[in-house]
Amino acid sequence: MLTLFKKIFIWWNQDTLGTRIKTILFGKLVGKDTFGNKYYESKSGKRWVIYSEEIDASKIPVEWYSWIHHTPNNLQNNQEPEKYSWQKTHKPNLTGTKKAYHPNKNSNEIQKKYKSWKN
Repeated sequence: MLTLFKKIFIWWNQDTLGTRIKTILFGKLVGKDTFGNKYYESKSGKRWVIYSEEIDASKIPVEWYSWIHHTPNNLQNNQEPEKYSWQKTHKPNLTGTKKAYHPNKNSNEIQKKYKSWKN
């Protein structure tokens, strides 16, 4: 019962009941990325994403970002684009999480760039 309640009213957590019904009736699965996100398109050309976990737009890789914004790319034939050795793997925005970057993360004290003249 609680899961059904969440599907109906809590849109920021996962896809809602309305999105699920729209996807079943009008959506055609176009592809899936490495994070497990599923990409759909309707007959009228509208495109949307069903996220595998928490909804966050930064979890869309570059290739699919360009597809969802109707920018031409290599995904026209449902093929993965060529990855070069110098390219890093896509990471979502980690701000506000435990994996976020902090300059003094490993040291407990804050190092000052100056010395105070009073002790």
